[in-house]
Amino acid sequence: MKKRSVDVLVLSDIHLGTYGCQAKELLLYMKSIKPKHVILNGDIIDIWQFKKRYWPKSHMKVVKHLMQWITKGIKVTYITGNHDEMLRKFEGFQMGSFKIVNKLILNLGNEKAWIFHGDVFDVTMQHSKWIAKLGAMGYDLLILLNSAVNYVNKKMGKEPVSMSKKIKNSVKSAVKFINDFEKIAADIAIDNKYEYVICGHIHQPEMRKIKNEQGAVMYLNSGDWIENLTALEYVENHWSLYEFAADTQLQETKNQVADHQEILETEVLFKNMLEDFQLMKSVK
Repeated sequence: MKKRSVDVLVLSDIHLGTYGCQAKELLLYMKSIKPKHVILNGDIIDIWQFKKRYWPKSHMKVVKHLMQWITKGIKVTYITGNHDEMLRKFEGFQMGSFKIVNKLILNLGNEKAWIFHGDVFDVTMQHSKWIAKLGAMGYDLLILLNSAVNYVNKKMGKEPVSMSKKIKNSVKSAVKFINDFEKIAADIAIDNKYEYVICGHIHQPEMRKIKNEQGAVMYLNSGDWIENLTALEYVENHWSLYEFAADTQLQETKNQVADHQEILETEVLFKNMLEDFQLMKSVK
């Protein structure tokens, strides 16, 4: 399969080291492209929930593929997020074509893109980090349960469902938070005369122009690799939102994986998740 050339690739919220991470699908996508500049926009490795006893081969293969890109001289910029905030003390670290930063101003010809993870807007993160961590564990369990439900749906010939999306769309406060997040990011970008503002964090893939009284900016969010399986691609002066679900060629490759392997893996993960949630009482 011939690899697609991508000038700039933006990935965020992969959450390697968690049960919800769709590393196999991500690896298929990474192998299908040839990027010139890779921007990892936060929460790539989930240090919050990292466990030595859960680090699947597929997760390690993603890391190895990133390392291969770096050794080939492909520019890789790691922007820190909240789940990998431990890396923030290494801001400015550079080795070859790899660099760690907290934010990035990317020059795209005569235009500028302001890129950052987005947790700076999260009040819960700033003042009640233990609540945020508890919520992350609950989200991980919900995703795992969702996987089991969709496996049964697939066997019954039904369409897959997203439990977390249904919850987000039905809870007014969640919808308001997303709208406020996007507006705040856009307003600051407009004030600073940026043409683009690119975020992650809220797991909500988006590409839309946002206007206010001072002007307009193109807001972009790369989504995640837990539910949406999306990325941002910049090719020939144009941004687009990549969706794994719409990639028929990679979908065919994915379907070659035996179903029984997937359900066995899910059973093991579910057992581990139940054990992990026994420890939730000790979270402070």
